[in-house]
This record gives sequence, C-alpha cells and structure tokens, in this order.
Amino acid sequence: MLKETRTYKDFDGKERTEDFYFNLSKAELMELEASVDGGWLKSMKRIISAQNNPAIMREFKNMILSSYGEKSPELSKAFSETEAYSDMFVEFFQHPDRAAKFFTGILPAELQAKFADAIAADGAALPAQS
Repeated sequence: MLKETRTYKDFDGKERTEDFYFNLSKAELMELEASVDGGWLKSMKRIISAQNNPAIMREFKNMILSSYGEKSPELSKAFSETEAYSDMFVEFFQHPDRAAKFFTGILPAELQAKFADAIAADGAALPAQS
C-alpha cells in the first residue's frame, strides 16, 4: 500500500492536507493484466514507446482511480473531483519518474521489483513533459 500526503485547496478555497492510500491486490493486478489482449504490461510498453500521450493519460487516470484506497465507484469518483487528484494527475504527467514510482508502489511488495525490471527491460520511458 502506498500513502500519498497531499496539500490542496478544496472547493471552498481552504487549504487541506490529507493522506490518500493506494494499492492493487494480486487479484486486481491479474485482472488488469488480462483486460488487454497480449497483457496490460505489454500494452503499456507499446504506448510509452510510441509516446502516445492520450493513451498514457487514460492509463494514469485508470491506475490512480482503480488503486484508490476507497474501493467503491462513488468514493473513487468523489476523489477524482478533488484538487488532490488533479494535482497528482498533472504531476505524474509532468514528472514521469514520480509516475513510475507511484505505479510500482501500488503493487504488492513481492511484485514491485519484477514490475520495475519488466518496464525497464526494453528501455521504455514515459515521455518527459515540461
């Protein structure tokens, strides 16, 4: 499980600091991998290598919201409407190293090194944004 502490302004303009938790179980990861022909990881490598920013953005959103610690569609949607989510989404797109750390951190501990090695195996790198 990964904890992200975020400071953001709520809709009333008040600054808030909250802890948000993210994780994927082995079953959720298996389901994700099986959700794409040829496997999710290979699909991610293809879109990263192709620098397909629209697809990368869709995957960022999917991974953040599907790993959000409150496992209900309503709570996940509520989180997606916060500035904390917005800031996280933008940060990941602008700083690929932080996105990679997040995506590795939400995995079960015993799979983290294997995932990082698989992503690095063919030199795929998220596009750098400014």
